[in-house]
Amino acid sequence: MSKTIETSARLPVGVYLLSFSLFAMGSAEFLLAGVLPAVAGDLQVSLSSAGFLITAFALGVVIGGPPFAVLSLRWPRRTALMATQGVFAASVAAGLLGDYPVLLVSRVVSGVAYAGFFAVASVTAISLVTPDRNARASGVVVSGLSVAMVAGGPAGTLLSHFTQWRGGFWAVVALTLAAVFAGSLGIPAATRPAARPSVAGELATIGKPRLWGIYGITILTTAAYMITFNYLSAMLAEITGVPTVWIPAVLALFGIGAFVGLSVGGRISDRRPHPALLSGAVAIAVLSVVMIIAIHHTWAMLPTVFLLGVAAFVLNPAIYGRVFAIAADAPALAGATTVSAFQLGISATPVLAAAALTQGTALAWVSLIGAVLAALAVPLIVLDRTLS
Repeated sequence: MSKTIETSARLPVGVYLLSFSLFAMGSAEFLLAGVLPAVAGDLQVSLSSAGFLITAFALGVVIGGPPFAVLSLRWPRRTALMATQGVFAASVAAGLLGDYPVLLVSRVVSGVAYAGFFAVASVTAISLVTPDRNARASGVVVSGLSVAMVAGGPAGTLLSHFTQWRGGFWAVVALTLAAVFAGSLGIPAATRPAARPSVAGELATIGKPRLWGIYGITILTTAAYMITFNYLSAMLAEITGVPTVWIPAVLALFGIGAFVGLSVGGRISDRRPHPALLSGAVAIAVLSVVMIIAIHHTWAMLPTVFLLGVAAFVLNPAIYGRVFAIAADAPALAGATTVSAFQLGISATPVLAAAALTQGTALAWVSLIGAVLAALAVPLIVLDRTLS
């Protein structure tokens, strides 16, 4: 990559290709929830058993990403990217051709591949730009996941309604293979770490307490906004009374806010990460409390959903910026563990919500859990700023 391209206002094309790849793969994570009843009926298993397919993917992400990062330390990064995408596409396809046990195993394998790609993609993105643009490049890559959340998953679900549930997943396979081809052309081959990586060095760096403070912030803030997002459809239908046909549009409004948040966060986080972290966490806490009341009124709910999307995703570039600043000597393993922390935050939300709802708590009050989680992240952010 030429110096001219690196220092221009526009990010290198490779960064956007990594974002597209993450969109393609991430769509599979959000697609399954939309077709779960159809999967259960077709495979003749209970709905709860079908739900284990979601858990299997999450487990693959959480436990598989860091070991893969260590295994692939000395691979050229483009090779690692293409390998993880290839394994992901193959495992998704194998699951579609098999029965329930095969699909269950394939979800674990695809989760490991997804986490491995995410980690290497983050490191590759910052290697394509100058250090002062690390957070912005990371934000663009992560934006692929937000597109998957608000567009890829719903679009795949719609396709599956016309082609049976496997159709959306075959589209994911096709998009992933297209991303492999595009990446082979658009991502430089010489994206191997400049210094020979050391497994012992990576493990030593990953043990820094400050780094685990950032992971704590990641888990808490991710769970804080995802607990509201995961139950937003149900709240819109049962409390606000939004017609079913309009619910995807409201979810898309959250996604638009996410793009705004990523854009703002990416531009300020390289120079001022802690203000981005603090403003995002405080805004999530405040907006989560506001949501308890706003969800009863359409005029109040719409701007609250949009602003929650902004607050949620203004954090992500700052999180990656802090991780790569603290763990500059261990970017691959640190990046993989960051992905696991995001997934832990997402996976915690059903458990926390179920604990409240089974006690008879009103549905809207799950947002209060999000407010508490975001508030708990604030002392960790202040501590990290103090130690910086």
